[in-house]
Amino acid sequence: MIRFANQAQPEIRENMRGGEGAVTLTPAFQPGDCQAKLRLFSRITLPAGASIGYHVHEGEEELFYFLSGTAEFNDNGTLHTVHAGDATVTGSGQGHSVRNTGDAPVEILAVIAAL
Repeated sequence: MIRFANQAQPEIRENMRGGEGAVTLTPAFQPGDCQAKLRLFSRITLPAGASIGYHVHEGEEELFYFLSGTAEFNDNGTLHTVHAGDATVTGSGQGHSVRNTGDAPVEILAVIAAL
């Protein structure tokens, strides 16, 4: 299966998970497109100052691969600065948030998989 870029339907979410600003999710695949138990496979774009609020994952894990920009990543209460090429995993029972701390958009490849 190939999903071409022009087939993706971006979705704008205001104050995602209690965060600030508008975040754009552009799905590469939808649940059911593959046999793996994926809830999300998407490019997330955070403009300057935007964030995804702190939240906990249960029964699933979320992987982030930072494609561009500089962000503050909250990993279970510990803050880290992340850049393009960095990657994170938030496991079941763990929490995280992310905030764009730069002037350029932050682009993230995000995957949420059920356990």
